Amino acid sequence: MSSRLSRGLRNLNPGNIRRSKTRYKGEKSHSTDPAFKQFESLEWGYRAVFMLLHTYRVRGYGDTIATMIARYAPPSENDTQAYINRLVRATDIAADAPLDTLSGEQMIPLVCAISAVENGVAADREAVTRGWELFISSL
Repeated sequence: MSSRLSRGLRNLNPGNIRRSKTRYKGEKSHSTDPAFKQFESLEWGYRAVFMLLHTYRVRGYGDTIATMIARYAPPSENDTQAYINRLVRATDIAADAPLDTLSGEQMIPLVCAISAVENGVAADREAVTRGWELFISSL
């Protein structure tokens, strides 16, 4: 892939999920990026974003755009409020409205918006939808 692509797209990690002990399906076993995970395909990278947001909800870390993004993109590294505002504008979902992380109607547009914020370009909606299908089929 071209070096002109954002780091997230080069890593097939459109959510820019940081390296951690958590292993996701489709994650490369040997990442060459010292800070961020790398995936086998864009779809697996999107699946990981869906899984991460779902995990936030089920573990009680938050169920709204505001609470999820405060954890996902903390103020120590991001302008979290600006990030939240962009997602609200892109999805037409209120920052404090409870999300159903098992609703494609809510989550596909949200993950498209997260990808756009993280990578500076519109998400590939087809790849996001395939990531959603991978996520849903794995529950």
